Amino acid sequence: MGIIEIEGMEFYSYHGCFSEEQIVGNKFLVDLLLEADCKKAAVSDDIHDAVNYQVAYQIIKEQMEIKSHLLEHIANRITTELFTKLAEVSRIKVKVKKINPPMGGKIEHVSVTLEKTRAEYQHDR
Repeated sequence: MGIIEIEGMEFYSYHGCFSEEQIVGNKFLVDLLLEADCKKAAVSDDIHDAVNYQVAYQIIKEQMEIKSHLLEHIANRITTELFTKLAEVSRIKVKVKKINPPMGGKIEHVSVTLEKTRAEYQHDR
C-alpha cells in the first residue's frame, strides 16, 4: 500500500451555522490522505496506473463550493465523492480547517478530521 497526501489546499467558502458566515465567507484549508495500492504505478511510471490526485483536488474544490453548516458534513461529502470516483483508494482521511472562526476570541482555526475505509463507506451506503 502507498500513502498519497495533498496538504494545505486553500479555499474561500461560505460554510457556517451563522447566516453572516454564509454571506461573508471565510478561508478554509483542507488536508487529504489517500491510501491505495501504488505498486503498479511505482514500477510502470505510467500515470494511468496511479491515483489521479488532480481528480481528487477537483472533487474537493467542487465540494468546498457547496454551502454547509458543519465541517463534519463537508468532510463526509468529500469522502463520499472520493470513494465514488477513485475506485483504487482503500482509505481516506480528510481534515477541514476553518481559519479564524467567529467564536468570540482569537482562535487560529478549528478543524474536523474524518477517516474512513472503503469497507466502512460501503457499509454506510
